[in-house]
Amino acid sequence: MVAKKLHVALLFGGNSSEHDVSKRSAHNIYDALDKDKYEVSVFMFTKDGFLLGNKDSMRIFDGENEDEVVAQAIKDVDFSNPLANVQNLSEVKDVDVFYPVIHGNMGEDGTVQGLFRLLNKPWIGSGVASSAVSFDKDLTKQLLTLHGIRNTRYVVVTPENQAEYPYEKVAADLGETLFVKPARQGSSVGIHKVRNKEEYDKAIQDGFHYDFKVMVEEAIKNPREVECSVLGNRKADASQLGAINIPEGDDFYDYNNKFVDASGVVFQLPVNLPEKLTKEIQQMSLDAFRVLDNRGLARMDFLVDENDVPYFGEVNNLPGFTNISLYPQLWALSGISYAELIDKLIQLAIDEFNENAKLHYDFVELGQEKVGKGLIKKDGSKTE
Repeated sequence: MVAKKLHVALLFGGNSSEHDVSKRSAHNIYDALDKDKYEVSVFMFTKDGFLLGNKDSMRIFDGENEDEVVAQAIKDVDFSNPLANVQNLSEVKDVDVFYPVIHGNMGEDGTVQGLFRLLNKPWIGSGVASSAVSFDKDLTKQLLTLHGIRNTRYVVVTPENQAEYPYEKVAADLGETLFVKPARQGSSVGIHKVRNKEEYDKAIQDGFHYDFKVMVEEAIKNPREVECSVLGNRKADASQLGAINIPEGDDFYDYNNKFVDASGVVFQLPVNLPEKLTKEIQQMSLDAFRVLDNRGLARMDFLVDENDVPYFGEVNNLPGFTNISLYPQLWALSGISYAELIDKLIQLAIDEFNENAKLHYDFVELGQEKVGKGLIKKDGSKTE
């Protein structure tokens, strides 16, 4: 008997600034998936949030002009229907596992995870609440601080309390050099390093273009940017560490370094750090993964000061999978190849789904046992 292939659906695109990066990540993952083991479908969210079906998404994968494909796909769509944007969901009924490769808004913030939950399908990555909290830098830092995980000092500025946080007051508490960033945004969009009142005021207003919560953080002097990849569910492992060296004269690893001109950026893989510091960062990564209730994968970003003191920066719970993305590169250094990593992530998604399927979500009489329905077996079949 030939085992049934697992049907994996890649979701990519989205309306964030990382739309094109998401496409590259998804294409790499598609190419790396063993087609003898997996049936693979692809679904792209357009920049306007419309979900393309597998056929149209593959056309874009194969190099056709995205704008032209999208224009044809939505030509006859009735957008007065409130569910018009997701009309192609009818194609996913036979999907076994979803692999979201959508970075930023809609992909990492719990939105698409809620969709998977409604569809009652396994997915790679964290759950709804964990995704939402991890995407919100303010909530992330609150939880980290509560659990004793070192991170930079900060304040949150909103349109309502803005008058309470003038530059002079914040600088007196956190230092004259500050970082201003939207609390719920990715790709270093809207982030500014400021050194005076004029720069501060402009940065706050720019931050409000992206979020109504703007974080103002202290600046670590001459920091090293260190990364750690985490893999697992309730039991997780930390990878070897890498570092990012930005071009001289740049203030931080900004949007331009990441997506426009990365020619001056140097990755140290692995980075040579004292053993004690390496272990501390790996343990902080695992602690944060647990505290944030992450699942599957996450990349943890750190700043290390001149005294080798690490500060947790932020978590990326759907890191990139392009050719230069750090998450898979760090696992390759740690002995797990790109293709093996994807296999592990798919199995972790199924394991988590099966664990959650054992929970009681319905009313049962006292003393009755519920048999898990819909559990995915090793051969790809499901329990009734």
